[in-house]
Amino acid sequence: MFFPAFCPRVRTARRRPSLLVSAALLLTVFGLPLAPAAAESRDQRVRQMADRGIEYLRNRGQTADGAISPESGVAVTSLCVSAVLRHRPEARQDPLVTKALGFIEAQIRSDGGIYADGSLYKNYETCVAVDALLQANRDGEYDSVLERARLFIRGLQWDEGEGLTPEDPAYGGAGYGTHQRPDLSNTSFMVEALRNLGDQADDEAIQKALMFISRTQNLPGHGNDTEHADRVGDGGFYYTPAAGGSSQAGTTAGGGLRSYASMTYAGLKSMIFAGLTPDDPRVAAAMSFIRDNYSLETNPGMGDAGLYYYYHTFAKALSVAEIDILDDSEGNPHVWRDELIATLEGEQQPDGSWVNQTNERWMEGNRNLVTAYALLALAYCR
Repeated sequence: MFFPAFCPRVRTARRRPSLLVSAALLLTVFGLPLAPAAAESRDQRVRQMADRGIEYLRNRGQTADGAISPESGVAVTSLCVSAVLRHRPEARQDPLVTKALGFIEAQIRSDGGIYADGSLYKNYETCVAVDALLQANRDGEYDSVLERARLFIRGLQWDEGEGLTPEDPAYGGAGYGTHQRPDLSNTSFMVEALRNLGDQADDEAIQKALMFISRTQNLPGHGNDTEHADRVGDGGFYYTPAAGGSSQAGTTAGGGLRSYASMTYAGLKSMIFAGLTPDDPRVAAAMSFIRDNYSLETNPGMGDAGLYYYYHTFAKALSVAEIDILDDSEGNPHVWRDELIATLEGEQQPDGSWVNQTNERWMEGNRNLVTAYALLALAYCR
């Protein structure tokens, strides 16, 4: 899907870009491929980082039964498998991958879900396991498992089955079993999994999810009919409109739910998966927030909390939107792939891992999880 309206306007930048960035800008604006030398340099840098990260997972991250951080159920194991296979598709028979897949397979449940015994995170675990199995699927090996997982994920959606109507703020979302309400993070995983499993943008479940997603955006008049719709109005996204609404970034003095970047990128990619185009006011408003808050130093709105989740979602969303260069609100063009590569190069640890050294919130003190996020982000930089 091509999004022509996302092509950046050519402006005079306040600072002079590097020769590499200038060349990339000209080539992208005029529809030409990145110069072979520049593309090769980018891929080589990504490959070198990925090789070191994968070797860290092989030597330090995996247990004897193939699991990687099994305290997360199958989640981190699945993210690592997806990351490895995105960089090395030929690694399907690598013991690192085959042992991890064996652990994931052992968690396939009779209801179609893929999750640890007693899990309270069934949607999240199943969605990330689906991505791992899709990457690993050869000759239809996992076709049946994936179809049952698709039906399971659809069954977790908050809708008429839970006695809800489309007027309820929780309608269409997905969530964790630990909380009695859905949230945007889980809903974005659900939408992406269903699209990857073959459901189309106009599918009923995805359109129901779009209703929930629209209610998580600080934008009045375009699907957000909650009390929070016009209290912030910056086009960004917050965590959930359900159960009274909440944002991990907190509230304004007037009771508005603050937007933050990781959820805004999750919202953007989910809207694209649901068929919205660049001229839709919801997409335009999300892009306005993104331009106003472009950063790779922080997760805007959250500081250093969830920073690597943010990098992963940032890269995936801009890739899905087919954006190569993004103008910020001051007119500065950002070749985001090059900037993200440089950021992750600077943060990779001597042992090849990545870790959030300043904020462990949301498990970002776990090197296996954070390494998976970094590797997944890098996969969109090739």
